[in-house]
Amino acid sequence: MNARALTYARYELLRMFRNTRFFIFSLVFPVVMYLLIVSGHRHDDIDGVFLPLYFMVGMVAWGAMTGVIASGARIAAERAAGWSRQLRLTTLPPPVYLAVKILTGYAMALATIALLYTAGTASGVRLPVRGWLEMTGLILVGLVPFAVLGILLGHLLTVDSLGPALGGITAVFAVLGGTWGPIAGQGVLHHISQWLPSYWLVQAAKTGVGSGSWPLQAWVVIAVWTVALARLAGTVYRRDTRRV
Repeated sequence: MNARALTYARYELLRMFRNTRFFIFSLVFPVVMYLLIVSGHRHDDIDGVFLPLYFMVGMVAWGAMTGVIASGARIAAERAAGWSRQLRLTTLPPPVYLAVKILTGYAMALATIALLYTAGTASGVRLPVRGWLEMTGLILVGLVPFAVLGILLGHLLTVDSLGPALGGITAVFAVLGGTWGPIAGQGVLHHISQWLPSYWLVQAAKTGVGSGSWPLQAWVVIAVWTVALARLAGTVYRRDTRRV
């Protein structure tokens, strides 16, 4: 990145962390939910897995997913205010603009992950360094299609419609992906869920509970969703550019 792009990235990061509403819902809320769930159950287990660890990985998947998709809300707000049009009149290249939006989404996700890791450690979660690193690396890969989805929604929806849409979409992905626990051990619903990126995002987090690394199907699902959403986002972005 050149100096102009770095300045814009720094501005976006500062603006994101000063946005109280998204700061609370994308960063604080998953941590509070986690602490409420594990409070009084720090010595329990679920299916043989230490309960604070079990719910830590679930909240990590949900909170990180929410953090990267939330970049769409900032895009929609900029479109409504005419700021995105002003940026197009500058020398800032569109790929840099989109890359910075993804960067800020990942920054929010990383902050959420760090806070939940801290809360989990305080609740008694203990993993080897390699386990923490592998889990985090796979989570970051699993977030890619959701970062693209945020860009797509930001250029597709208005500010008023984006809030409910984000809440509904993240809830559906979280439930079907197994963030709150497996919804089905077998059957049609189980097979459908395995073709959702949220399922493998949750499985990435679950490497921390000894579930092992991703299989080939995980990489295929993430790649297919990323490419498909990127093509849709590109189409919507070009259409949006021609309108203004």
